[in-house]
Amino acid sequence: MLEFTLTPEQEQLKQTAREFARNEIIPIAGKYDEIEQVPFELMRKAWELGLMNFEIPQEYGGLGLSVLDTILCLEELNYGCSGVATIIAVNGLAMTPILLAGSDAQKKEYLGRLVHDGVFAAYALTEPGAGSDAAALSTTYVDDGDHWVLNGSKVFISNASISNWMVVFATKDKSMRHQGISCFVIDTDTPGCKTHKMTGKLGQRCSDTAEIVFEDCRIPKKSLVGREGEGFKIAMRTFDRTRPQIVTCSIGITQRALDECCAYALQRKAFGQAIASFQAIQFMLADMAIDLEAMRLLTYRAAWEIDNAGGASVFASYAKAFGADRAMKHAENAVQIFGGYGYMKEYPVEKLMRDAKLVQIYEGTSQIQRMVIARTLLKQ
Repeated sequence: MLEFTLTPEQEQLKQTAREFARNEIIPIAGKYDEIEQVPFELMRKAWELGLMNFEIPQEYGGLGLSVLDTILCLEELNYGCSGVATIIAVNGLAMTPILLAGSDAQKKEYLGRLVHDGVFAAYALTEPGAGSDAAALSTTYVDDGDHWVLNGSKVFISNASISNWMVVFATKDKSMRHQGISCFVIDTDTPGCKTHKMTGKLGQRCSDTAEIVFEDCRIPKKSLVGREGEGFKIAMRTFDRTRPQIVTCSIGITQRALDECCAYALQRKAFGQAIASFQAIQFMLADMAIDLEAMRLLTYRAAWEIDNAGGASVFASYAKAFGADRAMKHAENAVQIFGGYGYMKEYPVEKLMRDAKLVQIYEGTSQIQRMVIARTLLKQ
């Protein structure tokens, strides 16, 4: 039977995350967006409250939450600042290959660090010449006795310059495309692994983004995650699981835009009356509310598919394509409702518009999601 109610435990999770977003994130979000710095003290508080690393199983010291539970928390955190929420979500992205294909020793070691030490992790797939076409990556690995040796570079890697460890995808032969790719987990301080922080982003500026360079980076054989040649499959299975979590950025931004616009429209006057009385404004607000409800339903459905059926590839693509595009549209409309004030950093909607754009790009662009959907339809 379909149900649209949350358990008392889920309601408490949402409440904890909601209070943290409003009391801790919102007051400082503008400052850290301006200076492009990770708010480390804030992140420590999030870790102490259990608002990170949601899905690590209890046997490895985690909370063992479901994908739906994670989404409920992340949409509240994204309401406060999508940059802050991205730092948290990327830990979940990085841990997923370990959860899906890692050895028990890898799970104990690397998941344990997230739980007990409060560190950050990164997921290194994207390269200067391999974004949407992930199978075209050029970072190589070779077998060298008791070690693998990595050479190449990654770009636009979230959390990379602050991470304690990272999951890295590399190929033994670029001509093999997806069949030549393997997955590795490495400590960021390994000799031959260097990170360089990237600055000047349009939005989500407090989240860390970096380039990684591997120069004869030697890692032990135990670093291989899963089997050799399974890296592309692991990467795609990871995205199937984490894409619904990215849509929480769209949900949080749209909910914040709606709340800010309703409040502003009720107090801002033009032609002798509050602009909320004008049909043009009312229609924009109504469209925000309609699409917000649809985002949630699509995202919760994708989460349900993962939690109950083990996968959600096409449902995750439905949710991400719809959510990313609608969030961008409504963030733009929020600026329009605020008028000239919406263009100023003094008001929050300017930041919402900048932050929303990235959701159409990372973890598979809106165009890639449509390719996934179309291929699924044609196979049927």
